[in-house]
Amino acid sequence: MFIIFIPVYMFLLLPLRMLIEGETQDFLRASSTLHWGLMTTVFSLSHAAYLLALPDQVNPAANSAGILLFLVFLTQFNDIMQYVWGKLLGGIKVIPKVSPNKTLGGLLGGIATTTMLSWLLAPYLTPLVGWEPLAAGLLIGLTGFVGDVSISAVKRDLGIKDTGRLIPGHGGILDRVDSLTYTAPLFFHFVYYLHY
Repeated sequence: MFIIFIPVYMFLLLPLRMLIEGETQDFLRASSTLHWGLMTTVFSLSHAAYLLALPDQVNPAANSAGILLFLVFLTQFNDIMQYVWGKLLGGIKVIPKVSPNKTLGGLLGGIATTTMLSWLLAPYLTPLVGWEPLAAGLLIGLTGFVGDVSISAVKRDLGIKDTGRLIPGHGGILDRVDSLTYTAPLFFHFVYYLHY
């Protein structure tokens, strides 16, 4: 039910109100915005919580909570390291129209640092072995960047800098979990298909 409820049933249910009211103007734009938002913020992020439902015996080092901690910590660490490396190295702007402060030095430095930390932490928090921690770090580093700039594109489209003011200096909740919108489902499937 987890796998099909949001992508199928909510996909079918969300436009129902507009259909009942007979609203056809901007129907495609409104329904696609609802669906993309639902998939990104609810369905994608729910994969982080779904890690807690994985059987604990597969990961005796730290159970399912260790896998969740690994994902969230590395995703946030990656964000910080991309910022730090970007300030230290500067360099070529990666996507200047979407996120003008993101540099190639920051991206590569963040991915490299996150990959190394993944390799160090994986034996204590996950069932990942051999090449898997390196691949997980690379996956989290790269897809965290994509999640971050995807939400940046949404904010640019809406003409806002932050999605809220809940966390002073950091914007809203979505500004803190933007990277997780991509890392959570991709890391979940990576771990699930390798070990469960």
